[in-house]
Amino acid sequence: MKASLYLVLATLFWSGNFIVGQAAVASMTALDLTFWRWTPAAVPLLLLAHFVEKPDWRVVLRRWPVLLLLSVLGMSGYTLLLYGALGHTSAVNAALITAANPALIVVMAIVLLGERTTRLGCLGICLGLLGVLLVLTRGELQRALSFALNLGEVMMIGAIIVWGLYTIIARRLGVPAITATAVQVAMATVTLAPFALALDVRLPETPSEAWSLAYIVVFPSLGAYLFWNIALKTTPPGTAGNYLNLIVVFTAVVTLALGTPLTLVQIVGGLLVIAGVLLTGRNGQPKPAAAATSSRAA
Repeated sequence: MKASLYLVLATLFWSGNFIVGQAAVASMTALDLTFWRWTPAAVPLLLLAHFVEKPDWRVVLRRWPVLLLLSVLGMSGYTLLLYGALGHTSAVNAALITAANPALIVVMAIVLLGERTTRLGCLGICLGLLGVLLVLTRGELQRALSFALNLGEVMMIGAIIVWGLYTIIARRLGVPAITATAVQVAMATVTLAPFALALDVRLPETPSEAWSLAYIVVFPSLGAYLFWNIALKTTPPGTAGNYLNLIVVFTAVVTLALGTPLTLVQIVGGLLVIAGVLLTGRNGQPKPAAAATSSRAA
């Protein structure tokens, strides 16, 4: 019961990242948000890893090349693309595209690792793809042939491809989850610092910017990771992954509460994506299925 609550809270916090992030990019750059998202979170995450998981840091640091690659992909690349996308598309559309991530990871495992999936898995992948195409083309599928897509949605596609690569590589990392996350966050802070200095990354200048950044640091970056990784100790990764569908649900509910209506295409596309993920979640997993460290996508 506690694990389910932790998973729900983690997805609630990550859904808030889409909504708050979209508001924040109106006055802050994607680099501003990415750099300040991870920099304040690095030390708390390292302390959390040290006292909760008690890793052998010498063994962990021997894996630095892979950890650095994962940091560039998951912490820097994905986050920059996410916040860049939110400057050009809605939080709901970004969340709907992200919801296709589990199905995309199955496809990448088939292509890159030679894994196999079931017929239900193939059906799930097709349904998820159709749902995303509906959202991207606003119900006019012929637009996909002309590549007349919104820049933000193209960036969001790039983001989930980057996260898919991250997940495939992270599957076999062999480092405790919180420790791996903490080291990657610290590496992201160091590798982004030269760009932050060169491009004059700034701190929040208004109360609304400060509150937005505070939410992003405390909830999606610290709270969600903590709850997610605690839940994974007693919950199979495939089961936990299905909770990621709640990101779309929470994003849609909050968006509606804020007065932005959903379109019929977004609703139908979202249902298709969620149905596709559910089909690939258990009965459609690639064989053999390697345990994933995390399917987080926010």
